[in-house]
Amino acid sequence: MGDARWGGSRAGDSWSERGAGTALMTGIALLALILVAVAGVFVLAASAASKAATAADLAALAAADSARGLAAGQPCEIAATVAAQHGARVEQCLVEDPATGTVLIRVTVDGPGLLPRAAGAARAGAPP
Repeated sequence: MGDARWGGSRAGDSWSERGAGTALMTGIALLALILVAVAGVFVLAASAASKAATAADLAALAAADSARGLAAGQPCEIAATVAAQHGARVEQCLVEDPATGTVLIRVTVDGPGLLPRAAGAARAGAPP
């Protein structure tokens, strides 16, 4: 039998588990990398959703101003222009009540990488 001091191992000897710590730490490091990657995907998705919501809000406000006669132009055209300036596309533009200038805007923003599109919607009109 080999001498444990010189790399030999015997059954039940602590030397028979050499390298177990390396395997354990490698597994923990891989798990940490996977968790960081998943967190990064969630951050990108949240960022796209926030961008869509902001674009929808601003487009709806601009369209409502136009519908109420406070700005020149057609409400849906103005909404499309404002949304495009914020990296979004208007999917739906509806002037719900021409008398009060209430509009409903739905926009989408392309998701980064392989993520799907993010959607946002907003309604704006005359103050109560």
